[in-house]
Amino acid sequence: MKVLFLHLAPVLVALLLTVEISAQTKNVRTTIVYDDVATSVSAAREDAGQLWITTADLKRATRFEVKPQGVCRDEICIPLPKARKQEFLRKDSGLGASSGVGSDTSANKSAGSDNAWFNLSGFASLTHQAVAHDTAESVWYFGLRSDQRQWISSLQAPDFTLPDINGKMHSLSDFRGKKVLLLTWASW
Repeated sequence: MKVLFLHLAPVLVALLLTVEISAQTKNVRTTIVYDDVATSVSAAREDAGQLWITTADLKRATRFEVKPQGVCRDEICIPLPKARKQEFLRKDSGLGASSGVGSDTSANKSAGSDNAWFNLSGFASLTHQAVAHDTAESVWYFGLRSDQRQWISSLQAPDFTLPDINGKMHSLSDFRGKKVLLLTWASW
C-alpha cells in the first residue's frame, strides 16, 4: 500500500497543481476578429478556454451590447437563457463560480456597468458561431453566426460558364435535367 501511494504521490501533486492553475483566471491582451474586423482588447480573461471581455469591449469589438431583453445589435436581439445567465455575465470580482450574476435584476444592473464581464466564446456557442483561437498570438476569430449564414434553398447549383480544354464555353444550365459529374483541379 505504501509503495502504491509513493508512486501516485507525484501524479496527485501534479493533478492538484493543474486544478489550482486552471482555477485562476488569466488576464491577457488579445485581438478579436469579429465580422472580419480586428479589434485589440487590452484586458481580456481566459477561463477554462472561454474568452471573457468587458461589456464595453463587447460593444467596441462586436457592436453588440447587453440589454434587459438580451444581447442586441441594431434590430437583432438574442435573448440569453435565464437559467444560464451566469454563464454569459459576471461581475468584476473574478471569474470563479461565486462571482456569477445570480438574478435577472443584478445581471441587468451589472450588464451596463464597466465591471461586468461577458463570455464572448460562450455567446458564440449559443449562436452556433464557429470560433478559432490562436493561443500563441492571443487572437480569437469568430465566424458567421447562424443568422448570418445563407442556407441552400434548393438542390439546384447556380449557373456558371467555363471553357473546356479546347476553349469551347460550356454552361451548367446546358445540362439541366441530365446527371453531371463535375471535376475540378487547382495547382495550389
